[in-house]
Amino acid sequence: MSVKSIGFFTRLLDDVPAGERYALAVEQIEKAESLGFNTAWVAQHHFHGDEGGLPALFPFLSYVAARTKRIRLGTGVVTLTMEDPIRVAEDAVVTDILSGGRLEVGFGSGGTPRSYEAFGHQFAQRHALMDRNLGVVKAAWKGESLPGRNHLWPDGQGLEQRSWQATFSAVGAQKAGEAGDGLMLSRTQPRPQGQGNASLADIQLPLVQTYLESLPAGAAPRIMASRSVFVADDRAQALDFARNGLVRQVEKFRASGHTIDDSSIDSLLRTFDVHLGTPEEVVRSLAADRTLEHATEVSIQVHSVDPPHSFILRSLELFATQVVPALGWGKPNGG
Repeated sequence: MSVKSIGFFTRLLDDVPAGERYALAVEQIEKAESLGFNTAWVAQHHFHGDEGGLPALFPFLSYVAARTKRIRLGTGVVTLTMEDPIRVAEDAVVTDILSGGRLEVGFGSGGTPRSYEAFGHQFAQRHALMDRNLGVVKAAWKGESLPGRNHLWPDGQGLEQRSWQATFSAVGAQKAGEAGDGLMLSRTQPRPQGQGNASLADIQLPLVQTYLESLPAGAAPRIMASRSVFVADDRAQALDFARNGLVRQVEKFRASGHTIDDSSIDSLLRTFDVHLGTPEEVVRSLAADRTLEHATEVSIQVHSVDPPHSFILRSLELFATQVVPALGWGKPNGG
C-alpha cells in the first residue's frame, strides 16, 4: 500500500453534555495533531444529539484552529441541502483565514429526513437542493457575481480546489469527479437487496472507478475513505465496548436500509464494517480492505463502537505508532 494522508473523524458522540463533548473532541484533535495526523474531520447534525453533536461546524473549527497549528480541518460534511449557500461560502472563507489556510470543505446531501422541515425543505428535494446550493457556493468562492451585483468578501482563497463531495451512489461519484472535487466514502453502506454478504469494497470500488473516469484530464484524484477503527491493547475489552455501542445502532441502521445480522458480535462487526482489535489485528483487517488501495486519505473514527474518551486517545496513539507504519502508509504526517 502507498503512503497516504491520515485523518481523524468525529461525530462528537461522547456520552456527556454538549460543552463536554466539544471539549473532549478538541482534546482528541489536539492528540491527533501531536501524533502527526494530517486532517481532523467533524460532522454536522441538526437537532438529534444521539446522531451527532455538532450543528454549527465553522464556529467549532475556528475554535479548534486557535488551539492547533498544523493539522488540516475538514467538514465531514456540511449538510448543504439545509443551509444558506452564501452564508456557507462566507463562513468557510473566514474559518479558512483564521486557520491559516487549513480548511477542507466536504459537502453532502444527507441528514435526517425529518430535519428538513425545520428549514422549509423536503427530503425528496435533497438532490436538486444539493446541486443548486453547491453551484452557488462555488460561484461565490470563484468571485462570480451574486444577486444584486454583489461579490464575496473576503474572496474564496481557492477553496473551490479544496472542495469534497460525500456520496453513496455512482451518480454522486460522477458529479464529484466531473467537478474535480474530492470523493468522500463512508465508513459503512447499506448493502443492496439480495447482496447482504457483499463487502464494503464490493459496494465502493464501482464508485471509485466512476469517479476516476469522470475526473477532468490532468486532475489529481482525491479519495478520502472513512473507516471505523478502534485499536486497543486488549481485544476482549474492545469487544465489550463494541457490543454496547453497536447494539445501540441496530434499529437505526435497519430503519435506514441496512440488513443487520446481530446474531453475534462478529456478525455485528462485519455488518458495521468495523476494524477492531490489537494493532496486529487491525493491520490485517485494513490490509484486506481493497478500497483503501485507491484512497489518498484514510480517516478513522471510533463510531459506532464509541468507547470512552481515554480509549479513543489510546486508539489514536496505537494507530499512529503501530498500525500506519506496519501498513506501509508512511508516517501520519507524511514524513
